[in-house]
Amino acid sequence: MRTIPDDPANPERASAIKTASTRVTLIVAIVLAIAKLAGWVVTGSMALLASAIDALVDTGASVVTLLGVRYAQRPPDRDHRFGHGKGEAVAAFTQSTFLAGAAVVLAFQSIQRLVFPVSLDALETGFWLIGASLLTSLGLAAMQTRAVRRTGSTAIAADRAHYLADIALNAAVLLALAVTRLTGWTRADPAFALAISAYMLWNSYSIAREALEQLLDQELPSDDRRRIKDAVRACAGVRDIHDLRTRFSGDRTFVEYHLEVDPRVTVEVGHAIGDATETAVQNLLPGAVEATAHLEPHGIDDERLDDAIAQKSSASEQS
Repeated sequence: MRTIPDDPANPERASAIKTASTRVTLIVAIVLAIAKLAGWVVTGSMALLASAIDALVDTGASVVTLLGVRYAQRPPDRDHRFGHGKGEAVAAFTQSTFLAGAAVVLAFQSIQRLVFPVSLDALETGFWLIGASLLTSLGLAAMQTRAVRRTGSTAIAADRAHYLADIALNAAVLLALAVTRLTGWTRADPAFALAISAYMLWNSYSIAREALEQLLDQELPSDDRRRIKDAVRACAGVRDIHDLRTRFSGDRTFVEYHLEVDPRVTVEVGHAIGDATETAVQNLLPGAVEATAHLEPHGIDDERLDDAIAQKSSASEQS
């Protein structure tokens, strides 16, 4: 689903929030990765290795997020007249591939450890490391949640999904270490690690799906499209609207439509009507909105995208 800011900041402030959030996230990700790798070396815990691998993925993802956010903030230029907002979606999709790859590797290692169990050492050290990581992930996720609410950033939302997963992951590692400590069952640790890898795969799928909605120019929800049509039709001088097309890129929404007006009005009057509808659409939707009305005389007989889509839908239902 599209990431919509609940408390949108102005463009300059939003840019500063995105930059600060991605930098802090990268620094924290590096520290967590080093700490968890050290914990795995000391304890030999597969569950802790799972957390360490995820932290390494988070570090790479944070780098990608930082680069994606910077790229997306560039203004439109000669080669990218729609702007660079999809840079955030590319960053999010890259994160999902990192996470999926790490999950698959972890799953194979966990299965191997299930077949050939190994005893764990220095469990107290593991408890302290994962407990600290859990608290850090909670703080980082809270910071990113605020950033997403202010900016609607797809890349930061994807990065936040990593750290929300980290909270569950760290809790699972703590539980795995506790079960191993209390019962002495050596297969508990890889069993939890295998469950964590499955969760990482699901999280990767969710991130990729949201990123692809932008990259493949998915339409806005039906309710938003209906509201846009109603807002346009409510403007003075409008006869009808057709061939509405919508998409979103980063925190910017693009709306295009064919606007039908009385054929007898002058070009100047028609242009004013079009401007009024564009303003109505911009005031209707959250965030930055670019609305473009294509003026047409009401009643003209021409090929329409709406008709082509309706015909294709009808053919699909009959087949």
